[in-house]
Amino acid sequence: MRLTLPSFEIKPEIRLPRFLAGFGLLSVFAFGHVSAEEERPSKPDASAVGALIYNKHCVACHGGEGQGTDEFYPAYLEGDASIGELATIIAETMPEEDPDLCVGDDALAVAKFVHEEFYGEAAQLRRRPPQQSLSRLTGDQLRRSLSDLYTHFFSQPYLSERGGLSGSYFAGKRWKKENLKYERVDKRLDFDFGHEGPGGEIKPEEFYIHWSGGVIPPHSGTYEIVVRSKTSFVLKFGHSGRSLIDNHVQSQGREEFRRTLVLDGGQPYLVNIDFHQRKRKTEQPPADFSLRWVPPGGVEEVIPSIYLQPHEPPPAFSLQTPLPPDDRSYGYERGTSVDRAFEDAVTSAALEFANVAIEEIYPQYRRRHRNDPNDDRQILRGFLAEFYQVAFRRKLDDAMKSHFIDKLVDATPNDADAIKLTCLLALKSPRFLYPSIDSDRDHSARVASRLTLTMFDSLPSDQWLLQMIEKNQLVQPNQIDKALWRMTNDPRTRAKIKSFLYHYLELTPDSDLSKDREAFPEFDEDLIQLLRQSMDRQIESWIASEAMDFRELWQMDRVWTTKRLSEFYGQSWQTDEALVKADDEDEGEQLWNLSVSDSIQHAGLLTHPLLMAKMAYSRTTSPIHRGVYLTRHAMGRVLRPPNEAFTPINPDLHPGLTTRQRVELQTGEVNCQVCHSKINALGFALENFDAVGRFRDVENEKTVDASGNYIARNGQTYEFEGGRQLADYISGSPDAVDAFVEALFEYFVKQPVDAFGESTRAQLTESFVDSNYSVKGLIHRIAKIAASIPQSPPEQQASSRRQDDAAKAS
Repeated sequence: MRLTLPSFEIKPEIRLPRFLAGFGLLSVFAFGHVSAEEERPSKPDASAVGALIYNKHCVACHGGEGQGTDEFYPAYLEGDASIGELATIIAETMPEEDPDLCVGDDALAVAKFVHEEFYGEAAQLRRRPPQQSLSRLTGDQLRRSLSDLYTHFFSQPYLSERGGLSGSYFAGKRWKKENLKYERVDKRLDFDFGHEGPGGEIKPEEFYIHWSGGVIPPHSGTYEIVVRSKTSFVLKFGHSGRSLIDNHVQSQGREEFRRTLVLDGGQPYLVNIDFHQRKRKTEQPPADFSLRWVPPGGVEEVIPSIYLQPHEPPPAFSLQTPLPPDDRSYGYERGTSVDRAFEDAVTSAALEFANVAIEEIYPQYRRRHRNDPNDDRQILRGFLAEFYQVAFRRKLDDAMKSHFIDKLVDATPNDADAIKLTCLLALKSPRFLYPSIDSDRDHSARVASRLTLTMFDSLPSDQWLLQMIEKNQLVQPNQIDKALWRMTNDPRTRAKIKSFLYHYLELTPDSDLSKDREAFPEFDEDLIQLLRQSMDRQIESWIASEAMDFRELWQMDRVWTTKRLSEFYGQSWQTDEALVKADDEDEGEQLWNLSVSDSIQHAGLLTHPLLMAKMAYSRTTSPIHRGVYLTRHAMGRVLRPPNEAFTPINPDLHPGLTTRQRVELQTGEVNCQVCHSKINALGFALENFDAVGRFRDVENEKTVDASGNYIARNGQTYEFEGGRQLADYISGSPDAVDAFVEALFEYFVKQPVDAFGESTRAQLTESFVDSNYSVKGLIHRIAKIAASIPQSPPEQQASSRRQDDAAKAS
């Protein structure tokens, strides 16, 4: 753990060169040469002088409020540079034909006026205050809500040990207790029994194996489930009555079976496999079985043990209906638009859910209520009432029961038809699709709905939470804190945090990581798959930590590795031999060891090869891609889109240059340096990591120059050497912390943070720092704001922390 920041050189006075004219002020003084002195009123302040100059010479291009004009400069004058930076730009570049005309106090006056009136963040919020939008469920929220609505009628989700599937091995052709020879946990299902069978007392010509447990996808997306076997088997997935692949009647000559499913990341899915080797009069095929998948963006592989659990989870449902993409123009998904495509998708989703409600949910409900009286179809009415209550996130009053249940049941003699109509009415209703419409809910129901939408992207479905609603026990701060701690440890919240981190890192499960095979022949799809698993484990281990310290994201010096990764990435990825088991060969690449590594070569998630390879070209690094990510996302700074398409210089044209030298050559032109002076200075600090993320000291027989710098919002310049110093700086940078708080809030709440009050972000950031950068605590505070729960004043924070500790302990 590295939580002490090193010393950095600080340069408080920065004089920007003439080419930094990219803040929309290129034509501030383009018209006329009237001296500012001639226009200056008696004893004015700086803003008054700036206003006079701006209104005289700038309105024609930039508009009265900085909104721009189509003819000259269509972009808004807004950004995050300081007044001093703007003044330097004006003094050194304006007007273009005579840069020395406006300097000193006049340049500062114009910069002050522009910054205060429309350029700076405070001015932008004042002129265009963000508002909370009426939002429907996003596609992911719809999928998650239906999953939890389904699970509500079974047992609740739970944490389970991972590491394989449970196997029961029988002599004979069926399940008989007296024929059970042994039980074990099989870490992976990849067996070739041949004609010898599984051994022991089991005869090879006839035996039966039952595997059970769960599969936990690491990410949401489309998976292809693959079974390779020449033997009779049935694979059930998600529910014990749901056959995904049925080869009970063995298909002659067929040994590969594939099914495609959309699965939710972090959701355990029940798996039951019945495997039969039967006696035959003719020649018997060899017994084999391999359970595999193709994850999103990945290649086919045996499902690793880290994504298997030996205990059966509750039945689960994952919506397969394709949903239209949501608006992501604000940097996070928003459910603000409704069109025909969305309406049709919701109808299809409701019909898909109706099928599982008829075939799986209602039979389960009837079994649970089999001893209840059923006069006038009371069991069906009770089921529909519970269904509506969970879907609508509120208690049903008598009028709603009469309208939605009694009239429908009385008019529909067939139970299945009544359930199908109920699914259509409920799941297409604004009461389900628009959870923010909650004025008619009681206090606890309203709080629960907002908390679960924030934490789970779902609805209140767990029995413990519904009981708290029923008893109105989400009123007092300690009650809400207790619920939040329980939600934080829930797999659904952990899955959302993991999804956020991939979003924060701009990684997706299907990110293109392909490289030039001639330059990197060993960097193949199997190695990329291992890197994805390594990143997953690194993120999951951080999520499992006590506080989820923000600084550790950037400073952790531990990696998850395998033998092949250590062979490719070198000594700093070497596995701990003391942890390697004797059956290493059987474990294959699935043997993971947490390795204490070189703290210079490893700096948290920042220098992980998956991220470094993603932000690189096929043969060379890309300081520009890395710098853009760091500037926009890690530091939260504004970058204008490039004026024209950018094509990097072909390395073959300058074979003797390093990547840094080529980038400096290509981006040295005046207009390029407007943004690239920021971008390159950050991206160059990661030049020790090549296009596949391997550490290097030399490129083209030249020592790698990994020096970089960053000009913060406060105008100070920080210099660093290499990825470790850069990561250490980011971990405590006020700009990076503020950007992280904003990104986390908007990803979890799906609304702009400033729409919840001008001081909300500043207060969240301050409390985040005071909590020693606890992301868990930050999520709790975000959830309370989203649920309109008043925050504790500073003098009560110590007491609140004690309540948090008590709630966590309980």
